[in-house]
Formats: sequence, C-alpha cells, structure tokens
Amino acid sequence: MDRVQSDAGKLSAGWSRLGVALGFATGLALLVSGCGRQAPAPEAVRAVRVMTVQTESRMNAMLYAADIRPQTESRLGFRVSGKLVQRLAAVGMHVKAGQLLAQLDAVDLKLGQDAAQASLQAAQTNLDQVSADNQRFQGLRAQGFISAAELERSDTALKAAKSQLEAARAQAGVQQHQAQYAALSADVAGVITATEAEVGQVLTAGTPVLRLAHDGPRDAVFAVPEDQVNAVKALVGRKEALRVQVWGSDQSLPATVREVAAVADPVARTFQVKADLGRAAVPLGQTATLSMPGGLGGTVEAGGLYLPLTALSEQAGKTVVWLLDEASMTVKPQPVELGVVVGDRLQIKAGLQAGQVVVTAGVHVLTPGLAVRRYVESPAAASATR
Repeated sequence: MDRVQSDAGKLSAGWSRLGVALGFATGLALLVSGCGRQAPAPEAVRAVRVMTVQTESRMNAMLYAADIRPQTESRLGFRVSGKLVQRLAAVGMHVKAGQLLAQLDAVDLKLGQDAAQASLQAAQTNLDQVSADNQRFQGLRAQGFISAAELERSDTALKAAKSQLEAARAQAGVQQHQAQYAALSADVAGVITATEAEVGQVLTAGTPVLRLAHDGPRDAVFAVPEDQVNAVKALVGRKEALRVQVWGSDQSLPATVREVAAVADPVARTFQVKADLGRAAVPLGQTATLSMPGGLGGTVEAGGLYLPLTALSEQAGKTVVWLLDEASMTVKPQPVELGVVVGDRLQIKAGLQAGQVVVTAGVHVLTPGLAVRRYVESPAAASATR
C-alpha cells in the first residue's frame, strides 16, 4: 500500500513538472511572436495633379470628327490579261516611283513579242530585196531595155515594202510593250492602302490589284449636317479657316476647305467636306478633331471658368470637383454647375472662383479630408511628352 501511494505521488509530481514546462514553452512562443510582429506602415500620401482656376475667354467653335486621307489615291491594275504569279507589295508598305509591285505570267506575251520580231525581220528582208530590184530596174530603164510601166510597178512594190516594214515595226513595238505590261510598277511614290487581287488569280486587263495613296497633299475629310452646308461652302478657298487637332498628340494644323459634296449622303443626310492640309506629316487614317472658330455661328464666352473633363466626378448625385486646401494639403469636394462643352473642357457656371486650386487627375480615388501632395513631373517624363 505504501508502494502504491509512493508511485502515485511520483506520477503526480511528473504531471506537475510537465505542465510547468508546457506553460513556459507557450509563454516563450507568444513572446517571440510578439517581438516578430511589425507595426503597419503608414499610408503613402497620394500625389495629385492640380491646376489653379483662372478666368478666360473661349470661342464656342463647331467641332467635327475627321479622318486624314490622301488627296490622290489610285487603283492600280495590269494593262493586259493574265495570271497573277507574284505580288510584292503589302498594305502599309511605302513604295517608290518605278518600284515593282506585282507580276503576271508573261510566257504568252513573250511569244507574241518574238513573233512580232520575226515579222519585222521578214519585212526588212523583203524591203532589201525590193529595193535592190528597183535599183536594177532603174538601170535597165536608163538603157531602154524596159518600159516606163515596168519601172513604175517596181517603184510601187518598193513603197509597199516600206509600208509593210513600218507596220511590222509598229506591231513589234506593241508586242514589246504588252510584254512589259506584265510587270506592274508604281507610277509615283506612296503608301499601299489595300490589296484587291491574290496570287493565282486570272485577271482581265484593268482589274484592280492594289490601291496606292500618293505621297503629297493630305485632306481632313468630315461630314456636316444639311443646315450648315451653306455656311461651310462660304469657307471654300478661305485660307486656313479651319483648325485640325490630331488625336493622341498636341499637333494642331491649319486647313482650308477645298471641296464640298454636291449631294447629301442618302443614309446619313450629311455632306462630305474635304479640307486641304497641304503636305502636313500626318499618318493616313489618323483621326482628328476639326474646329471652325469664328464660323458657323461660333460665339465668344467672356470671363468664363473652364476645367478639363478629368477634373469632374459625381458624389451623392451631384457633379463635384475636388478643391485643394494648401494650408493643410487635404482635399474636399465642391459641387459645381456645368455650362457648355468647349472641345475637351467644360465651362463651370457656378460653384468655383478664380484662384482656387482644383485636382485634375485621379479624382475617382479621393475622399474628403484625404492628405495629398502635388504631383511633380520628372524631367525625363516631361521631355518625353514634348
């Protein structure tokens, strides 16, 4: 009995020592875990683009979407029939004058050229023979051995032989040209804008193969509604009456109306207008905005406040802009009343005053009282955007 009690006491002491050890290990783990946890990093101050609102005058110009096209565009084709065996030009390729663009199978054309050359040689040989006979007839006539009629027949045969030679020479030239027409070359320098035939296709003479936009003057092509076509016609020939803003760049070009369509488009009921850009270095197909300041009823808004579209956002169903408090460098929303759209900017009729600083980019992530800093563009980025 004493032995059992002794064993129970030892077991109890063992469990007690194990509990102490586990408690110590748990505390140590919690201590190590607490030491390894880092405090959360403070939120970075957001950088924002800002502008100071100023009073300015703007023209309410009429704006139209336009695209850049060549003034001259040719549909190139072969002048003879045949099978297309090679096409060396692709869409977008810039070609030089005289550059080979496509090739027909010219075997039959070369055979025709050889036949014409053989006929030319035969006509030349015949002329040589008739000319020699005529010289002999002239000598015999001088000696009185033949009559005048015989000499006249010899002269007539000589004239016919000369005419046959000229006809054979002309036919040989035609066949030579026909063989050369099997190669399609660019008449002028330009850009290939379309391909209309594929290798292996049998073509008749004149079938379009390629479309070539000539290097040189460019047009800004746009459409105007019927109620404004007369005002546009009044601008025809008026030098640089329009301005063309190329999309995706700061490039602004003067333009002159050179052509207005005589009839309206049957579907859109608009009139196509072409404005001459001269030899401006603008890619073909580029989209642009065309404006007509001072024309078509444009009016001047004096003393207005204007903001870019990126400065506007909506909050609680109202249009707001975000004002920068330069003392605390925080932002707050300011409801505004909008006016007319002028290009890519909006007139602010109420809610702002000149001199206030407004955030112009990133407004969708702003919250009232958010701390911000002014965005400063790096010199490298500034030079890249120029």
